[in-house]
Amino acid sequence: MFVALEPRRLYRQVADQIRMLIEKGELKPGSRLPPERELAERFSVSRPTVREALIVLEVEGYIQIRMGSGVYIGSRPRPIEGELRGEAGEGPLEILQARCLIESGIAEEAARLVTPANLAQIDAILARMEKALDDAPVALACDRDFHTAIADIIGNSALKHFTGLIYDTRMSPYFTKLASYFEGPHTWKLALEEHRIIRDALAARDPAAAREAMRRHLTLAQKRFSESFGEEPTRED
Repeated sequence: MFVALEPRRLYRQVADQIRMLIEKGELKPGSRLPPERELAERFSVSRPTVREALIVLEVEGYIQIRMGSGVYIGSRPRPIEGELRGEAGEGPLEILQARCLIESGIAEEAARLVTPANLAQIDAILARMEKALDDAPVALACDRDFHTAIADIIGNSALKHFTGLIYDTRMSPYFTKLASYFEGPHTWKLALEEHRIIRDALAARDPAAAREAMRRHLTLAQKRFSESFGEEPTRED
């Protein structure tokens, strides 16, 4: 029933295959999909790739994800607007990987150029974030401000604009839905702690430490978004 895929925008291809099976009636409303690990094996992809595909299908209304229970076929697909179903747009984990590569270099250079005024601005952002761990929209805004403030240290408006632009891709329906499962006060607290390590590396004017601290932060962020939706109960034959 499932076919191994070529390595090109894999999460989209996984979503396309599952969607096709639903539309053909081979997967019935109310039925449960196989566990993530089994889907990953059948499609010959990673489990994070399966997770991204499932988020696409949930946004479209084809499935319902029930944490700790499983993934179930829905009964009412939503109308798809714009390019949501198209090839345009990167997956959330792909975006985080890109940010890791780009912002690590930005942090390295920022450590060479940082001023007391820059550090004061960053400290003010972190203080606001600490007070907003239970307020997701404010925490998210502080997170964005932190990353763009580091890019601003370099004094290159294109870099600051690009950092904000790639950050804002997380406002897509797919990223927002994924975040709804894995973001909360605990993850914002972890992010804040990681931000402080980056801040201290900048204050020490240590380019290598700043680069590594940013790389570690965004790698851990990617890992947090790669957590399982929860193992489904074993199905009886």
